[in-house]
Amino acid sequence: MAQLKIVNYPDPVLLTVARPVGPDEFGPHLDKLVSDMFETMASARGVGLAAPQVGVSKRLFVMDVPNESGESDRRVLINPQIVHYEGEQVGDEGCLSFPGLYQVVKREARVIVRAQDTFGNEIEVDKTALAARCILHETDHCDGIVFLDRMTALKRELAKRKIKQLQKTGEWK
Repeated sequence: MAQLKIVNYPDPVLLTVARPVGPDEFGPHLDKLVSDMFETMASARGVGLAAPQVGVSKRLFVMDVPNESGESDRRVLINPQIVHYEGEQVGDEGCLSFPGLYQVVKREARVIVRAQDTFGNEIEVDKTALAARCILHETDHCDGIVFLDRMTALKRELAKRKIKQLQKTGEWK
């Protein structure tokens, strides 16, 4: 396993719709990418990480959000498609590609996503609360959407100002 470099906003790969993982791409190379992404996410203390965040324009992400009993619930979702969402939750959200930036973001409270596992089998996942927030956030990354896009115009402008200040001081690369 190897740690990958997490790219920061406004890297173009974060703002581009990622390519689907094709049927011929399942196998050892994809398994290594997934393994490296889990290691990178854990090292950065994140709960989710999408391939575009490590500079790979592919529709896949890893996540590890504790389940209701507090146990690890590691998942890989390849070619995710949101098939249903409902409800509303409002809460603090961060992003590994926006280090140190947290904002209140409104998301749906429940999500059902259809995707593929690392073998190419179709799976369906039904999640609520933090896991739903994570799935929606990481699927956004696959669609070239960053969490700034989910903020109000005023919060987005304030966040961009903060990023510019961090870039000037060299704290944001």
